[in-house]
Amino acid sequence: MDPEREPPSRDMRRNGREPARAASRRHGCNAASHAALALLLTALLAPSISPAAEIIEQTIKVPVTLRVPGEPELQQDIAVTIVREAFIDRRPFLVLLHGRGASQAERTAMGLKTYPANSRYFASKGFVVLVPTRVGYGVSGGPDVEYTGTCASKRFADGAAVAASETRQVLAYAARLPYVDPDHGIVVGESFGGLVAIAIAASDIRGVVAAVNISGGDGGNARNRPDEPCRPDQMRETFARYGRDNRLPTLWMYSANDRVWGPVYPRQWFAAFTHAGGRGQFIDLPADKNNGHYIFNRNAAVWHPAFEGFVSQLELVNATR
Repeated sequence: MDPEREPPSRDMRRNGREPARAASRRHGCNAASHAALALLLTALLAPSISPAAEIIEQTIKVPVTLRVPGEPELQQDIAVTIVREAFIDRRPFLVLLHGRGASQAERTAMGLKTYPANSRYFASKGFVVLVPTRVGYGVSGGPDVEYTGTCASKRFADGAAVAASETRQVLAYAARLPYVDPDHGIVVGESFGGLVAIAIAASDIRGVVAAVNISGGDGGNARNRPDEPCRPDQMRETFARYGRDNRLPTLWMYSANDRVWGPVYPRQWFAAFTHAGGRGQFIDLPADKNNGHYIFNRNAAVWHPAFEGFVSQLELVNATR
C-alpha cells in the first residue's frame, strides 16, 4: 500500500558533483563514537537561518544475493536512490524502506521508489538517504521474495528477513562511498517497511543505531478488510520475537484512523514488543483524511516533531550502551 510513485531514472544529479575520491575507515562502534553521532545529529536537527544546502540525487545499481527457504539462490541488481546534501565529509546514513503493494500489479507499478519530499527532508537533517527499490518491486523487478503466505497462515518474519538481508547488503555497498559514515545511521520504514525496520533493530547490522516504524505491519487490506488485517495474533507474536532480540531504541508512529491495521492492533503489537524486552516509544498521530495509513507521505509535518525529538535523544541512549 504505497501511493507515491515516480518514473524510473538511472542517474539524477542536481546542483552538485559526486566526489571522486574514495575513503576508508576502520570499523568501530564504541560509546564515544555513538555520542559523537548524537551530538552531530542534535546540531543538524537544530533550527538554522542559513540558506538551504544544495541537494544531490542519484540512482545506482547494487548487487544483492538472497536465499529464500525452498528457493534457489537469487542474484540480481536493485536500484538504490541516494539523496544527500552537497558536502565533502562523511555523514550518517538513513535507509528509507518502502511498503508493499497488495497485488503484483501494484508492486510492479511502483517504478523507482524515491519518496522525493521525505528524502529531501531527511537529507536536510544531515543524513545520506538510501532508498532501495527492493527485489520484486518496480524497476528492480524479480520474483516476490517477500511473500508471507496466505491470509489464514502468515509467515511475517520470513518476508521481513529477506528485506533485512537486502538492507544489510545495501549498507555494505554504501560503506565504500566517501560521503557515508558506515558506522552510524538509522533505518526508517513505512507500512511493510516499518515491520522491516523493527526486524532490523533486532538484528546485528553494522552501523544501525536506531529504527523508526511508521504505520508498520503486513497482511492488511483497507478495501476488503478495513481495520482487520490477516492474523494480527501472528503479527503480535512476530513483534514479541523481535522484542526479545532488540537492543536498539525504536520509535513507532501510527495514525488514529489507519484503516489497514485499525485502532487496536498497533498498540497490541507494541505492547508485545516492549513486554518481551524491546526498547520503544509509541506516538499516536492524528487522523488523516479517509485513511491515516498514508500519513507518512500525505501529512509529514505531523510526524516531524516526534522524529526530530527521537533523534535528538540518541546521545543519551547511545552513551550508555
